[in-house]
Amino acid sequence: MNKRLLLLGIFILGLGWLSVIHADDDLRGKKSKTLVKQHNIKSITATTLSKSQSRGDFGDLFIANVAGESTGAQLNPKAINFVQDYIEKNSRDLESMKTWGRPYFKLIDRILTEYGLPRQLKYLAVIESNLKPQSVSWAGAVGPWQLMPSTARQLGLKVSHRYDERTNYTKSTRAAAIYLRDLYNELGDWLLVMAAYNGGTAHVNYAINRSHSRNFWNLQYYLPAESREYVKKFIGTHYIFEGQGGVTTLTNDEAIAQLSGSTMYVFDRKLSKQEMDHSRSVSVSGKFDAASIAKYTLMDLSDFNRYNPDFDKVMAGPNNTYDLRLPEDKADLFAANKYQILTESVQLLANSLLAENNLQKNSRDIAKDGNP
Repeated sequence: MNKRLLLLGIFILGLGWLSVIHADDDLRGKKSKTLVKQHNIKSITATTLSKSQSRGDFGDLFIANVAGESTGAQLNPKAINFVQDYIEKNSRDLESMKTWGRPYFKLIDRILTEYGLPRQLKYLAVIESNLKPQSVSWAGAVGPWQLMPSTARQLGLKVSHRYDERTNYTKSTRAAAIYLRDLYNELGDWLLVMAAYNGGTAHVNYAINRSHSRNFWNLQYYLPAESREYVKKFIGTHYIFEGQGGVTTLTNDEAIAQLSGSTMYVFDRKLSKQEMDHSRSVSVSGKFDAASIAKYTLMDLSDFNRYNPDFDKVMAGPNNTYDLRLPEDKADLFAANKYQILTESVQLLANSLLAENNLQKNSRDIAKDGNP
């Protein structure tokens, strides 16, 4: 009898081992397919998109496969036709700009980063002026960022017949960064920022009011056609240069659903250049709590929230990862007390859930006792 049980046990273990092997093979196969898909999406530009390729195939690549990218950003289905046409028409010229425009991009990247803005906003200068500092529009907009005289003066630039700082790459880029930061603080959505940069906030607010929506794809037809296409041109340019989408090609709701929390909220940090230069960033995930971190790093909670806006909100959501930023000395304290902080944070969460459950139970009991 014991021998039979022993043989049966060995047989069952063998089946289990085989199932693990098959599952591992399946997993490897799936990973291989995913890598192929990721490779495909990275190489999508007009130089690799055959004109004979169907719009259906193009859409499948952008919608189904971009989810495998590190950003997770997916092209909205309402943009597919426009972006495909834009890539086919403009990819050759913009691909060459990657080489000759490198010094301009490096300068813009540095300034945008200094102002806490996504580096990809540099593609606005591409569609505004093709990076040309002496560019002049029929309406009187000048420079790589095509700033109007009144706007430029409000942003601190000197504009006169003798000297126009809109043509100064460094000064105009700083002015554009301030303008973009202010637009984002007002509108809270990068696609709406693009539309406002082109046509002004009045048009965007009108579209919001008429559509009863803050989603660009819902309100776009209440915008002037130029502003509507401007946003899609930016998205197409972003795909040509980056090979994928990102936070600046998504509505706010899309970004929250698709991207990590830290990607969404780093732009809301209210830090000076000196504070940024003397701080460090560390990626955290899990049930960390802002109050616990502030306690162990000896920070005032308001200061912690200034460095890490909406920290608790992000960590409570489905994409609970965050690029935690702390002053250098506070970052050392966090590293030294990380596990104590996590333990206390988890305990606080457990206590909060217990209190909530008790409150709900008491409410049900009161309602039950009140019934005849």
